[in-house]
Amino acid sequence: MLNTIQYYLNQAKTSLTSVCDYPLLEAEILLAYALRQARAYLYTHPNYRLSDEESNRFMDYLQRRQSGEPIAYITGKREFWSLDLLVTQDTLIPRPETELVVETVLDISKCFDHHPLKVADLGTGCGAIALALAYERPSWQISATDISQYALMVARQNTTLLSIKNLDFFQGNWCTALPHSDFDVIVSNPPYLAETEWVEYAHGLLFEPRHALVSGQDGLDAIKEICLSSKYFLKSAGFLAIEHGYSQGLAVRQLFAQAGYNHPETLRDGSGLERVTLAQCK
Repeated sequence: MLNTIQYYLNQAKTSLTSVCDYPLLEAEILLAYALRQARAYLYTHPNYRLSDEESNRFMDYLQRRQSGEPIAYITGKREFWSLDLLVTQDTLIPRPETELVVETVLDISKCFDHHPLKVADLGTGCGAIALALAYERPSWQISATDISQYALMVARQNTTLLSIKNLDFFQGNWCTALPHSDFDVIVSNPPYLAETEWVEYAHGLLFEPRHALVSGQDGLDAIKEICLSSKYFLKSAGFLAIEHGYSQGLAVRQLFAQAGYNHPETLRDGSGLERVTLAQCK
């Protein structure tokens, strides 16, 4: 039957096959979003006929997805650490591998005798890392910075929606915006694509903010800056943890060592790829 949920699901699955790895899943997400319903509704009401407004809305979403726009920007939401976060084209879309940064901080927090901890998140974007840490440890004092006022607007919205009370935001570039210099842990998921990688992957990343992805000829400019400046904002024996590209582990460990950090080590993500390097300040 035309114009039913089942009809549109079948059509969308076919049209998205060449666009994404999970066409049925994305078709479900877009159709449920167009109907303002949960995905389960699609299977309990397969013969529901869409209104003209619902049909037009769904077709608009589908065309945007076919053009390469990420589904997170279409729906305005992305899940991270089981938290539903608002995202816009002013913010990078949180990736699953970034959850390793959160896991790392929670793990190294056991090394501290004193609590609660003071933690800074540099380049917070939509606030994913900072929000996850604030959610997991309500007693901690979390500070997050970003150079983009528009990204911070989104992050603050997420803080309000999640009723987070222990997180403050500051506008500025990396450490320069931090309110004090006695943090226990500083974390960051900075841009780390090289210029050549941006050219190679540009189509898939076209809708995301370039400044949040690309960092110089080798992709290491931001990481170099963070390594050099963060030690002045950490307590003695504080930790720095940075996410980076899977092929950058050795280079990042060298940057940590050159900046005066002790015994930098690199952790692997769920795919077995080097993803987060951390070390302790001397």
